[in-house]
Amino acid sequence: MNAATASVDASPASRPRLSVILITHNESANISDCLASLRFADEWIVVDSGSTDDTVVRARAFGAHVVPTRDWPGFGPQKNRALALATGDWVLSIDADERVPELLADEIRRTIAQADADASAPALYELPRLSSYCGHFMRHAGWWPDPVLRLFRRGEASFTDHRVHERLVPVVPEARVGRLQQSLIHYSFRDLETVLDKVNRYSTAGAQAMGERGKRASLTSAITHGLWAFFRTYVVKGGFLDGRYGFMLAVSNAEGTYYRYVKRLLAQEQQASAPARAQDERL
Repeated sequence: MNAATASVDASPASRPRLSVILITHNESANISDCLASLRFADEWIVVDSGSTDDTVVRARAFGAHVVPTRDWPGFGPQKNRALALATGDWVLSIDADERVPELLADEIRRTIAQADADASAPALYELPRLSSYCGHFMRHAGWWPDPVLRLFRRGEASFTDHRVHERLVPVVPEARVGRLQQSLIHYSFRDLETVLDKVNRYSTAGAQAMGERGKRASLTSAITHGLWAFFRTYVVKGGFLDGRYGFMLAVSNAEGTYYRYVKRLLAQEQQASAPARAQDERL
């Protein structure tokens, strides 16, 4: 039985309907394993932003409802697009580089069933997330237990509109949030090339977000914020307890922060010099 057939055969009377939502871009290396860990769900929504690999083909072969988009509005708005397409009573938001182990899948099923049977139960749930850095699962540095709000009754939460570092927030701010026990597995940085690529992409998006908020940067702020990012990760959050991987992660965080501020600084200088350049071109 394939995933699509399982979805058709799923009986609403036997278990509540669960939609999984995720956004993708060139996730060929991840999408199959990610969706395979989500066979227990009833619906899979994939919003893809112009993948040039076989991500879309693999997702459709699994049985997912895939919606390609031409533009890229940022992580928050893109995830809200996926959320708007979900039809399940409950929604699980996940990233392509994450996996749901069987123990967590069982706990999610039980939690939904119990919540539907008990009107006083929470409608939103956090999952502890265990992330890897260059093949090493991090137990410190602020990466564990790293609770993330991912499971919720549809209509009870939505994503912020942030380009990066978006968050899932309850519709009712004071809503009670439950917490599951089993961990979501996150293969965040498989190798150093992935680290460097993500540092570059996220620092660019972060600099753009700073500009949209009217936040300015200087070389001093770039240096001080970068140093603080290292100190916070390695010392305050206990990254040193993860050995050399904790040190490398702290350096990565410092670089990402430093480059975010430097990119914003350079953008400011380009904007300031634009009128002068335009005048020179007219002469």
